[in-house]
Order: sequence, then structure tokens, then C-alpha cells
Amino acid sequence: MLQIKIGIQLASLRLPFPKALLTARQLGADAVEIDARGEIRPETLSHTGVRQIRKMMDDLNLRVSAVSFRTRRGYHVLDDLDRRLEATRQAMRMAYDLGCGVVVNQLGPLPDEADSSAWETLLAALADLGRHGQKVGALLAAETGPDSGSAVAKLLSRLPTGSLGIDFNPAQLILHGHSPAAAMRELAAQVLHMHATDATRDLELRRGIETALGRGGAEFPELLAILEEQQYRGYITVERRDASDPSGEIAQAVRFLRNL
Repeated sequence: MLQIKIGIQLASLRLPFPKALLTARQLGADAVEIDARGEIRPETLSHTGVRQIRKMMDDLNLRVSAVSFRTRRGYHVLDDLDRRLEATRQAMRMAYDLGCGVVVNQLGPLPDEADSSAWETLLAALADLGRHGQKVGALLAAETGPDSGSAVAKLLSRLPTGSLGIDFNPAQLILHGHSPAAAMRELAAQVLHMHATDATRDLELRRGIETALGRGGAEFPELLAILEEQQYRGYITVERRDASDPSGEIAQAVRFLRNL
């Protein structure tokens, strides 16, 4: 049976880092997701800083579910690519130092397959990051969203095994017009981390809208059943971008997951 380990994305709480950690613990989290761009920057984190953060988290009996490091451009864009790759490597090292094996970034939208140079650039970059991740003990996980599950699965098939994992985000799939259940069936074996998010499509406005967990199109019992078939042992991290009452709505999401 799938054992649900719940994380909370600290950025969703909109609180200073120490207060956010305490609030996450009070809301019943087992772990937290840390933003390596806005909360703790790898290039400025010393060994002493790592020890201090781990001590704060140990005192609250918290772990790190994922480290997010969302770059402004994808790894298929040549401009400034070396700097983005090195920054991602630093985020991987920081994640491992904090006891976490997952770094989340969004790759898409993926380049058109007709653009062979962009594809080759992307594959080479991801293979390089995959080798580094295996060396340091923290892998890159591509956040689902702009591309369908089958498109992402095709990308994975062209990479060396173990180069890239998946961060499964149901709301982002819905917002981009994709089926979370179809994507999960394609990608479940590679899921390293999952975000507990939900959304719906507004037919009148012709756009997607984030919703509270369980009120949108993400069928969580079905998604978790597919993960259970793969014996998933990672975290499910609550993310709430547009909440008017972050703590209250995240607490509700945690209760929803516990009830499952």
C-alpha cells in the first residue's frame, strides 16, 4: 500500500524561512520543498550554513522533499547555457548536502523535433546533468506541464537510463490542456517527486484556473493508484500558488491527502 509522505512547498506559505519551517511542521508536514533561487542560494550557502539548516530541520523532525531550481530558459537554449548548467550542478550539490535527492526544474516547452540542433543541445545537457547527478547523489526531475506525457516519455527514451526523473505536477498539466491520468500512465516509473496541485479548465474564459486540492480535474485516487503500482516511495508536496489564505488552504490540502 502506498505510504503518503507529505511535503509542503515553503514558497507557498509566503513566510520568512524559519517561520515557514515551523508553520510547515505545525500543519503536519513530514518534509519541505526549498527554493534554491529565492530562499537559499547554493552559491552563498557555506558548510556552516548547511549544518545550521539541517539542525533547524532536525529539531522540527523535517526533511527536504525537493529542491526547486527553475531556470528562466531551457537547456536547449545555447545562450548562457554553460552558466545554467553549472548553476544546476550547484543546486544538485546543495540538495544532497541537505539530505535530498531531487532537484526540480521545468524543461518545456520542449523544442520542435524538426529543430535537430536544439534537440541535440537538450539531450547533451541533460545527459551531462544526469552524470553529475549520479555522481553527487541528487537527480534532476523535469516538472510536467507544457508538454504531454507521451512527449516527455519520448525525451526520456532518448537519454541514458537514470539521467532524468519526473516531478509530476497535475495542475500544470491541466493548465496546459493535458490529462494528468494519461501522463501518469506514461511517466509513473520515472516519477521521483509529486506536487499535490489541482486545476480546472474554464470553458468560458478558455483558460485554466488553479483550485483547491480535490476540486479540479486531478483524480488523485487514480494517480496514486498508478504510483502504487510502481511502489513509489517519494514525497507528495503541497503547492498552492494563488491561495488567499496560504496556511489555511495548505492545511486543508494536507487533510485531503491524509484522508486518502
